Amino acid sequence: MANPRAGRTKTSSSRHCIHPSLTASPAPSSTAARTVTLPLASGSQARPQQQIRPSRSGKRRAIVLAAVQILIAAHIILWLLSRRFGWFSGGQTITPVEPSESMEFTKYGLVNAGLIFFTFALLSTLVLGRWFCGWGCHIVMLQDLCGWFMKRCGVRPKPFRSRLLIYVPLLLALYMFIWPLAYRWGVLPMQEWLATKVDWISAPGQVAPWGFHVELTTRDFWKTFAGVAVAIPFLLVCGFATVYFLGAKGFCTYGCPYGGFFAPLDKLAIGKIRVTDACEGCGHCTAVCTSNVRVHEEVREYGMVVDPGCMKCLDCVSVCPNEALYFGFGPPTIAKGAAKNKTPVRKYDMTLGEEFVFAGVFALTFFSTRGVYGAVPMLMAAGMAGCVTFLAWKTWRILRDDNAAFHHFQLKLKGSMKPAGLVFAGATALALLLTLHSGAVKAAGYIAGKEDDRVTVSPDDAFSGRAVDNEMQARARSGLAWYERASFLGSGGIGLLPANQAAIDVRRAWLHCVLHEFDEAETILRDAHTRHQSESTSAALAMLLRNRHDQAKSSEALKLYEEILPQHPDYTYMLAEYEQWALPQGRLEQVLSVHRGRLERDPFNRVSLRASTILLLQNNRLDEGLAAAGRWCDARPNDAEAHRWNAIGMAMAGREGPAIASARLAVKYAPHGDYTNHELLAQLLDAAGQMQEAAAIRAQAKP
Repeated sequence: MANPRAGRTKTSSSRHCIHPSLTASPAPSSTAARTVTLPLASGSQARPQQQIRPSRSGKRRAIVLAAVQILIAAHIILWLLSRRFGWFSGGQTITPVEPSESMEFTKYGLVNAGLIFFTFALLSTLVLGRWFCGWGCHIVMLQDLCGWFMKRCGVRPKPFRSRLLIYVPLLLALYMFIWPLAYRWGVLPMQEWLATKVDWISAPGQVAPWGFHVELTTRDFWKTFAGVAVAIPFLLVCGFATVYFLGAKGFCTYGCPYGGFFAPLDKLAIGKIRVTDACEGCGHCTAVCTSNVRVHEEVREYGMVVDPGCMKCLDCVSVCPNEALYFGFGPPTIAKGAAKNKTPVRKYDMTLGEEFVFAGVFALTFFSTRGVYGAVPMLMAAGMAGCVTFLAWKTWRILRDDNAAFHHFQLKLKGSMKPAGLVFAGATALALLLTLHSGAVKAAGYIAGKEDDRVTVSPDDAFSGRAVDNEMQARARSGLAWYERASFLGSGGIGLLPANQAAIDVRRAWLHCVLHEFDEAETILRDAHTRHQSESTSAALAMLLRNRHDQAKSSEALKLYEEILPQHPDYTYMLAEYEQWALPQGRLEQVLSVHRGRLERDPFNRVSLRASTILLLQNNRLDEGLAAAGRWCDARPNDAEAHRWNAIGMAMAGREGPAIASARLAVKYAPHGDYTNHELLAQLLDAAGQMQEAAAIRAQAKP
């Protein structure tokens, strides 16, 4: 962004002392008019108060962020319509354009739209600085909206400044995006080597080979996202609570892993908020900054904003009365700092000793709440940890200091605790108790899982009635005891929420089966099936009933499968169990009926399209099989396997030309490195007498 004054430089003679009133915490920008007291030049008369003009950039940024949300909503709506009615792309859509999707690359080598976007955002940060946070992040928009609403209510969030917790985003980023690579390429090989040298170290389990493959479209768009029950609390914590307790960009500062990469890259960026010699140090820029940056101090000391928290929202540029600030290109932070031999001066709320103590509070809260009840995601846990840490620190200051305040509330005055202080301390005690309780629930679940993992009895042994040795029985009973402690209060445990009770009930039932206590297991699963109606409980109950060696219970299991599966096209595990059991019993028509019911609810369900086609063709029902294959190809035109089975069906029916055409499509859409379809096409070409082309196809398939 060019500026006509880019060639002008700041001179030290143009600097004046900043008025003490400007040392107050920066407040979010607003279109409402505000006033600040101007600094005094040496020997000058006091100047009248000057209004801070409304930020033009704030409105532009709000429009851009709103447009981002509209695009996200449109993407989701189009996917839902496509999946339900087959519009546009037969249920396919672009994979989520979300930075967190990049984890699929470091875990499995998967290149998706999220990875491409995140790579672009990181590379552009090297040029433009930390722009994405200010102009493209939906969480920033939510924080700005909450900050604006609080301002309307007379609340001006003050930034909480910590020298240690500022590294939490970087640690989260390394864990999410770097640790999977380090684990696969470092830890696992080391564990394999140690297992050959040390008896008590076990070799790691088989790990899928890691390679690069591209997947830019998906039908299961929502697979990696939380449901509404988690999304709403997440937005309340990371949008509202973090702003209220930690400042206008509280979550960005202490919980956002993407910022953990953007912040250090910003120090290398050539794009910065810079200053000319027209600056008079009025402080309007700092007053409107929503990123908690001391803009007037940094441009005075460095000639540019060096704080990596700057999100380039340009509010400071917009409100400068002398138009002395601009976004421009020049030396990055590290070069400027080295040239002046300076580092940015930071002011912190905690002493160094307090930093370590309350970093421990943060870690305790984070690890206690992350994944508790199978519901709290990592980023939400980071937001909760930041808020609890602030509460604990502020309560400590209430106890230590003679005076303490929070927003408009006087918590303690001249050594006397105020009612608001008692309420605040009580809220902190409750938050810490809930944190410890969550830790206890997680610990009980962890120990139960470890005991469960040590029970190595096979299902055949459990349901056959064969005796189980005393050691396995002891482990099963220990696991049961710990699972019961981790259960919901209504189920006899200490948990406050039933979110993961279905999973616990399934494991409890299995351990009862290990102990040959089948009636107890059935009681647990029937109750869980009634209460939770989840795939895990339904599948477990059906499996138990069909293994009770009772004809009535086997019939009940079949009825359960055939009633539930058509209503739930996403129950893939339960469907596989049903097919494995029902097909050997000659229940082909019932299995096909289940698939027809699933396709009525989801016409593009790949599992049922595939199963219907293969079952019909394998049973020589060619007309029906070809019709099913045609529906599969129409629903998923880029599915190589659909075209492969269509080619096989056409060949079985003696339709040589269509078979070759379908085989060509199977080759066209085959994943990289998969040459199965090449051989099919070559065989069909051989049968048609096209030997030369068949040889060429086989040559293509050679590594």
